Amino acid sequence: MPENSNGPQSASATPLELLRTPPPRERADAARNRAAVLEAAARLFAEHGVAAVSMDQVAAAAGVGKGTLFRRFGDKAGLASALLDARERVLQEAILSGPPPLGPGAPAADRLAAFVDAYLDYLLEHLDLVRMSETASPGARYRIGAYRFWHRHVTLLLDGPPDPEHAAHALLAALAAEHVAALLPDLGERRVRAGLRRLAARLR
Repeated sequence: MPENSNGPQSASATPLELLRTPPPRERADAARNRAAVLEAAARLFAEHGVAAVSMDQVAAAAGVGKGTLFRRFGDKAGLASALLDARERVLQEAILSGPPPLGPGAPAADRLAAFVDAYLDYLLEHLDLVRMSETASPGARYRIGAYRFWHRHVTLLLDGPPDPEHAAHALLAALAAEHVAALLPDLGERRVRAGLRRLAARLR
């Protein structure tokens, strides 16, 4: 199926391994600067909250120029996405080659439930960052490289619905940071998690 340039990209037949988030390729000095910036940003975000931290503060804490920071990451949403890349790669590798049920070797229904739990663990740990990266601009969530990986994985596990690609988008919509953040104050984590598990089971 061809990709739709006006919306989320189709899962098509792309092997899941080719959709994982690649590590950045860069010179040694650029890699050191990147590591310093991400370490400083992670520390400041954890101490003060994402909204309260400015790019100027991150640059100062990392010991790099503001121009370097803005050229490399663009804005705070770009910095949030870069911070999340490493966390996403860990989850992706667990899906591709980790132990079941998250990794290969378990029934599809069990793997889907394990994915929902593992993704929620990741999301709740980095909720403000994911929310920022997904809402930086209209449709930003669907342009994040990791979204294609999550969508392809869920599509492969949803073998019951007549249109598993659409069903995968529906499940991932319920896992959007903005949606989960809106539900947590009223429902709490336990009910949100249980509801998402039920939704995944029903979609199959």
